[in-house]
Amino acid sequence: MSNEIDNPSANTHIQEVIATRMSRRGVLKGGVAVTASTLLGSVSLSACGGSSNDDKAPLALNFDAVAKNKLDLVTVPAGYQTSILHALGDPLSLADAAWANDGSESADSYNRRVGDGHDGMHYFGLSDAGAYSASRSDRGLLCVNNEYVVRPYGLHASGRTSGATRVAAEVDKEVNAHGVTICEVRRGASGTGMTMVRGSSFNRRITSATPMDFAGPVKGSSLVKTKYSADGTSTRGTNNNCANGYTPWGTYLTCEENFTNVVSRAAGDDALRSPAEVTALNRYRLKQGTASSYLWDTPTTGTADDYARWTASVTGASATDDYRNAFNTFGWVVEIDPFDPSSKPVKRSALGRFAHEGAWPCNPVAGKPLVFYMGDDSQNEYIYKFVSAANWDAADIGKGLTAGAKYMDAGTLYVAKFNTDGSGTWVELTFGKNGLTAANAIYPFANQADVLTHARLAADSVGATKMDRPEWGAVNPANGEVYMTLTNNSSRTASNTDTANPRYYEDLKSGTTTQKGNVNGHIIRWREAGSDAAAVTFAWDIYLFGAEATAAANVNLSKLTDVNDFSSPDGLWFDKNGMLWIQTDDGAYTDVTNCMMLAAIPGKVGDGSAVTAASGMPTLKGADASATTVRRFLVGPKDCEITGLAMTPDRKTLFVNVQHPGENGSLTTPTSAWPASQTDSASTKRPRSATVVVTRTDGGEIAV
Repeated sequence: MSNEIDNPSANTHIQEVIATRMSRRGVLKGGVAVTASTLLGSVSLSACGGSSNDDKAPLALNFDAVAKNKLDLVTVPAGYQTSILHALGDPLSLADAAWANDGSESADSYNRRVGDGHDGMHYFGLSDAGAYSASRSDRGLLCVNNEYVVRPYGLHASGRTSGATRVAAEVDKEVNAHGVTICEVRRGASGTGMTMVRGSSFNRRITSATPMDFAGPVKGSSLVKTKYSADGTSTRGTNNNCANGYTPWGTYLTCEENFTNVVSRAAGDDALRSPAEVTALNRYRLKQGTASSYLWDTPTTGTADDYARWTASVTGASATDDYRNAFNTFGWVVEIDPFDPSSKPVKRSALGRFAHEGAWPCNPVAGKPLVFYMGDDSQNEYIYKFVSAANWDAADIGKGLTAGAKYMDAGTLYVAKFNTDGSGTWVELTFGKNGLTAANAIYPFANQADVLTHARLAADSVGATKMDRPEWGAVNPANGEVYMTLTNNSSRTASNTDTANPRYYEDLKSGTTTQKGNVNGHIIRWREAGSDAAAVTFAWDIYLFGAEATAAANVNLSKLTDVNDFSSPDGLWFDKNGMLWIQTDDGAYTDVTNCMMLAAIPGKVGDGSAVTAASGMPTLKGADASATTVRRFLVGPKDCEITGLAMTPDRKTLFVNVQHPGENGSLTTPTSAWPASQTDSASTKRPRSATVVVTRTDGGEIAV
């Protein structure tokens, strides 16, 4: 979600490191055959952890493409139907009243209501005994991230009260509307649709006030000691949960992205800090004098500690007398056991601290380490992976947070570096290695907790490759290849294009507004050496370039047409059959269409050709898109982002999140009434983020 530039380091961009070898002359002279050979090497698929599709029917997109549109509806192909599972404010309990459409619900009730800003999610099958059942489709638990408060619609009677000092009751409601919603879902006696089981014992909210534990190397560190937790072993809340992940043992991973938005820091605070602290705070975009956009630290009534914790300013004699370290308690991957409502979420610090978009597991292989891939969602940030110290044992399925401690508290964090020969290297971020010591010129690392808490600075130090807004990732179950969206880049210029980010162009929006840079984004993918997720080298190419169908050929490099053109890829997910689902969060193409979701048959690294992009820059891309390989499946309502997707194991029920419909409107001049408008075009109800259930009218599998 972030479009900020946080990285001032001199590290090379991915475009810069590749340009040396793959110059225009080199690509055109050497040709795609040489380049593809270099990229792929002698990689074998035998150890990838995926499965061969040789014994399966080939994938096919058996639905009619949905036309681009600007309707206030979720539009799906002919033969499909939709329903609303839940929306902001819907009660999870039987005791609370239905959402009233007037902002009258109490702050406390949002501990039992669906939160705001629906984003990443995952479906877990639920057995009759109340345990994780990976194959069950008719009963399950759906975990949904509630990323942020979408103002001014759903929460407050008249929108947020203006002023520099917030109303305590409004802050309390917003704090409780962030986090994660967990609910039981069931099918009826017939059909494949799903409804929420209101009053289920599994239903719960995890919010920005929920007590949580630290685990891994940062637990007990001086960097996370606060007035709330003098020993640095616990904290409160999870914030700005964007994308997600899941574990092979059946737990949910929620990931803290734009946490800077909720923390303030006073002017003059630098003078009360060490030089290292100032360096770290600035690198994570919390400079002195920063006021959070939420102003949660400003109420003057109620329990003062509830609000003081939202300022990372030095106000006491020591770190245990104030919340100077509160900022360091956010930016982590948080593990939740949805099957144990009494369990305490755990922040798994070994996976590092940055603007986590998500955390996606590799295909697990017995006797091999588990790997989680992660993107830092800001322009010019990095791609990471974590490799567990423990080897995977399927006997750990269903063991909840105990398994999480085994696989996620000990291991190695790496950051990606893209080499000039078309290969890539995973650089280890371990204290004492690669210059990560107290003598480091960028930042004096004291120990591994310091390296992980300040992973961005560690990545700067080892020369990681700057990327353009790494957002969602996904691992192909068929071959273990990894895909990651690079949503767009408005800072790209004609002079700094390169082979991996080759496009600079101008696009006219609404006939009046000129947009410049890599306006529509692209999707990169890589194959680990030996198809071993734990390998320290990899090969890559660019899978798809977003573009308008009518764009020039050197912009529309993937040859998209009206059935599959898109802009700003964001959400990304593979279903169990190996079909890739692509979602958009776009502001560039919204003069033509609302945001959307596409289905794709992905191919593999090296299946494309050499092309020359805008500004004369050559590149190597994946195979051209066609109506048979990429097709638009869904278009969302007005002003929304399409995000979050999950599917039941039988592939007959699809869940999709619609975030911030009507974002560009106001209470007095709304632009959307969705989800009410889905069934009532005349509705004037407030727009709400919501989860949509998509099924085939004949009850068959989705998209095939």
